[in-house]
Amino acid sequence: MKPPLPAPALMLVTDRHQTRGRPLEAVVAAALDGGVNLVQVREKDLAARELYPLARRLRDLTAGRALLLINDRLDVALAVEADGAHLAGHSLPPEAARRVLGPERLLGVSVHSRAEAEAAAAAGADYLLVGTLYPSRSHPEIQAAGPGLVQELCQAVDVPLIGIGGIVPRNAREVLAAGARGVAVITAITLAPDPTTAAARLRMALRTVEPLPPAVRRAMRARPAAEVTE
Repeated sequence: MKPPLPAPALMLVTDRHQTRGRPLEAVVAAALDGGVNLVQVREKDLAARELYPLARRLRDLTAGRALLLINDRLDVALAVEADGAHLAGHSLPPEAARRVLGPERLLGVSVHSRAEAEAAAAAGADYLLVGTLYPSRSHPEIQAAGPGLVQELCQAVDVPLIGIGGIVPRNAREVLAAGARGVAVITAITLAPDPTTAAARLRMALRTVEPLPPAVRRAMRARPAAEVTE
């Protein structure tokens, strides 16, 4: 059975090059203690032979505590029995990825526009990672779209949305208020002196706002466009 996406979702996207020199496993373990309930392993410079043992260790860490997703590498996701995989723009099309993963694993897709969101949802994505929402240290060259992008996509698709890009406790509330199921972060946790505390602060921020229920989102899509934008 496909695991349900947590609500609210707090996703840690890994980057072992941005951990203040600490082992990635130690940072992930601390983040789990603080309330992270989704871990996306995103180590794009590692070949499958190198990624596999790292993903295996993270699978052991997250078991029973958080869902584990592997970025792009469907073979590694299957090999470590991850809960799913996440696709970027250069990855396999979602339809092809679904055939490889099967029906019992989550499939996420990164999107940056309404057109991309509608295409990914139609292709069977279980959730969409939406960004970049705020100025980000990880992608300083990308212009931030703001939480309005989440609100726009909520009116276009039924698939749960997770916001990413420059998210910290003070703006995480805005992302959920716009209709997202949760948020994803990298350096807000990996570069924090205390990843447990950093994750706990994000977790607390997410508890102060409830995401829009699906029925409300459907009602928003049914309203005339002029009314929605006022």
